[in-house]
Amino acid sequence: MNKTSHDSETPARGQQVISACAFIHRKIDGVEKVFIPKRAATKKFLPNVYELPGGHIDYGEDIVAGLKREITEEFGMTVEVGDPFFAFTYINEVKGSHSIEVDYFATFIEDPKHIKLDPEDHSEYGWFAEDELINAATDDKGLDNIEFVAMKKGFALLRGECPKF
Repeated sequence: MNKTSHDSETPARGQQVISACAFIHRKIDGVEKVFIPKRAATKKFLPNVYELPGGHIDYGEDIVAGLKREITEEFGMTVEVGDPFFAFTYINEVKGSHSIEVDYFATFIEDPKHIKLDPEDHSEYGWFAEDELINAATDDKGLDNIEFVAMKKGFALLRGECPKF
């Protein structure tokens, strides 16, 4: 895979970075679940943390095209991207940057059994129902971690609710 050099560890002191992530969902045995990979232990930024898949958008790149590129680079899969449903900002102390993340609904086009993990990026993944998210909350913030707040909103929207988070 041709991986871009612009990642969560490439220095970007004082810069603003845009990232896009995918709430990749599907029903398994009648239960809606979300695909959540776990970052590799060797990562400097958020090692061993489960997160929504995605990454940084290159300068001038369309955000949806960039999200699709990231999923292909990291998992060897293609996705159909739906609507954005959540956005937030954070400081990446490793990069020295301020990031804006936009989260989109998405589904895999291929059968998920074809997911390929690059051990430099992710050590494992799981499919989690909303009531199983606590099992993926690997940092000290638990379900208050902003990405898990996004996931809870994603599940609520899939149920037809319009929650305020």
